[in-house]
Amino acid sequence: MRNTNAIHCLAGVLGLGGVLAMCPINASFAFDPGAAPAANVQTTPVEAFRQGAQAYFAGNKQKAVDALSFAAENGVPAAQWKLGRMYADGDGVAEDDLKAFKYFSRIADQHADDSPGSEQAPYVASAFVALGSYYLTGIQNTAIKPNVRRAREIFTYAASYFGNADAQYNLGRLYLAGSANEKPDPHMAARWLKLAALKDHYEAQATLGKLLFFDDAVGQNRVRGLMWLTVALPHAHGKKDAWIVETQERAFSLASEAERRRAMKLAQNWNQKDIASR
Repeated sequence: MRNTNAIHCLAGVLGLGGVLAMCPINASFAFDPGAAPAANVQTTPVEAFRQGAQAYFAGNKQKAVDALSFAAENGVPAAQWKLGRMYADGDGVAEDDLKAFKYFSRIADQHADDSPGSEQAPYVASAFVALGSYYLTGIQNTAIKPNVRRAREIFTYAASYFGNADAQYNLGRLYLAGSANEKPDPHMAARWLKLAALKDHYEAQATLGKLLFFDDAVGQNRVRGLMWLTVALPHAHGKKDAWIVETQERAFSLASEAERRRAMKLAQNWNQKDIASR
């Protein structure tokens, strides 16, 4: 139990919650990539993960990769996930989407049936989302080709079994867009987007708001649409989120005074509830 608890709290320093200082682990042997093999064998995977996390935030990315690789090869899913993210982002290593894909695939293959309430579940769900995203675009010059159907299957699993908000959002977008073989399904899109929106996924909130305000196909609800756009607005930053600002402003200008008042009241109630729950 000590090892799984350590993984859970150490995991946060690499991106998904937790605080390193709250996770004391009395390592008997330090992980030194330059040490003799016999010494490294005595380092436990969780201890290596801990040291990899410390090295990462100390700016020693090479030591972090060495330690995390040891932990990953010995079955620590959080280490596998972090290495996948590092290779996907070119963070301390040369960007390599195929290596990232392989790390995420290992997590998915080994932990797909883990309980959604398990300590490693956030990493497993995130790995599925990463795999789904790769199948949407493919990986150039590899056997991983664009496969929207496969991406949808993967997102559906992460969205339904793990309840992952990113998967729910991506699934909603796929249903909105449709494909060569399937027509857009705004009703299914709204269903998945709402699940993500209720988890404070601001892009899902904005997309749902746009759908409800402007799309007659879902039974237009301008008040709810403007409400979700307004809730998402404070989280919109940079060029990639400019569409949220523009859409909210457009919806606000088209809404009647009564619709604006009701939408603003709903947004205020949502924000107060959100603050109270933290």
